[in-house]
Amino acid sequence: MSFTSIAFLLFLPIVFAAYWLTRNRLQVQNLVLLLASYVFYGWWDWRFLILIIITSVSSFASGLLIERFEGDRRKRRKVVAANIILNLGILAVFKYYNFFVDTLCELLSPLGITLDTPTLSLILPVGISFYTFQSLSYTIDVYRKKLDATNNIVAFCAFISFFPQLVAGPIERATNLLPQMLSKRDFRYDKAVDGLRQMLWGFFKKMVVADNCALAVDTIWGDIYSMNATTMIAGALLFTFQIYCDFSGYSDIAIGTARLFGINLMQNFRMPYFSRNVSEFWRRWHISLMTWFRDYVYIPLGGSRNGRWTTIRNTLIVFTLSGLWHGANWTYVCWGLYHAVLFVPLLFFANSRKFADEPKICLHDLWRILLTFSLVVVGWIIFRAPSMTDAIAYVSHTMSSFHDIATLQHGKLPLLYCLIIVAAEWIQRRKAHALCLDSGFAARSATVRWAVYLLVAMSIIVLRGDSQTFIYFQF
Repeated sequence: MSFTSIAFLLFLPIVFAAYWLTRNRLQVQNLVLLLASYVFYGWWDWRFLILIIITSVSSFASGLLIERFEGDRRKRRKVVAANIILNLGILAVFKYYNFFVDTLCELLSPLGITLDTPTLSLILPVGISFYTFQSLSYTIDVYRKKLDATNNIVAFCAFISFFPQLVAGPIERATNLLPQMLSKRDFRYDKAVDGLRQMLWGFFKKMVVADNCALAVDTIWGDIYSMNATTMIAGALLFTFQIYCDFSGYSDIAIGTARLFGINLMQNFRMPYFSRNVSEFWRRWHISLMTWFRDYVYIPLGGSRNGRWTTIRNTLIVFTLSGLWHGANWTYVCWGLYHAVLFVPLLFFANSRKFADEPKICLHDLWRILLTFSLVVVGWIIFRAPSMTDAIAYVSHTMSSFHDIATLQHGKLPLLYCLIIVAAEWIQRRKAHALCLDSGFAARSATVRWAVYLLVAMSIIVLRGDSQTFIYFQF
């Protein structure tokens, strides 16, 4: 079930009513969430439920076994390893098997070795990377004694399958979301209202900006050799905003929906295109994934504790894995390595933790934002390209003769929508989302607030593009 479908607009009020009608019975509330989540996920294909149930049960059991073997470190490590291998094995088969087999065949072919290896015709389960990483965080945190194992299987399964963030994140930590599933939740009007505001902004980003950008982007990428340089540059910019508004729009809807149920999810985006270097960009983009890699890969490898070269090695590993996490294609790996190459100089000059504040309107910040944004745009060309050959051709073509905006072949109106996003988020860059109208004149005037809400809602109805699947569903 997609957030932008009619089915979801009918589904959400029913679940909301059933959930709060049972507010004094926590176990029943969790059961409502669990059943709703399975309906939501099974709406695509009921067979997907088999995998998420396997992941949930294996992780639940591993937590109990880890605590049972409290005094036996060897057995605890075996349990953790078994659960990690099982869940990463499922992910590898469904997402990477054909990729690795094809890559192996290509590597051996120049040596005259031909492998007759079978490929698998498997449907990639929606969101498998997200809930796999979420379940692994639980097992690892129980092993590290950051969290007590739960014996409440309903609450645990609701944590793994919580429908707002199930298929495209944020990738929640067990230390944040599971305790909320185990605690009494009260309805708060102010939290629910803010959740609706954030959902509205997410729908605007997805349905008006991302979906309109998608049509122009697909047209441009469909025939890159017949487009002029102006259109190619516009295509790169449009995809930059398409993927941001698509993914951050999903996160806004997910976080806002969770707030309707009295649950707080972590922030997944923090105005990343206002970053002043690549390190800051990765502290603002897909925050839940990058902090996951930091805590469960980078730091266990030694982090930055063992010298500069070890730090660089660990950085390269994290960014390579981040690229591979996004999909079984070498363009994703190259995209990850591209960002690693941009990141490494910051380690040499000790600038990786610079810029903890919000950007200001000053020449120093603005030129850094423009430079970082330009580097990120090039990365998105690699990410979007079907192959590295296409990526190189695209970048090369944008360096040919540049014409004025009048020669733009596709995407003029979507570019205007992108400017609206930039303006709105710049003004609200210190807020959790652009419709967080809790201060200033808007906070004092209900008329102004409602005028803004109605304007955004009408824009969604009138300006929405052709419905597109959320990009990150494929990951």
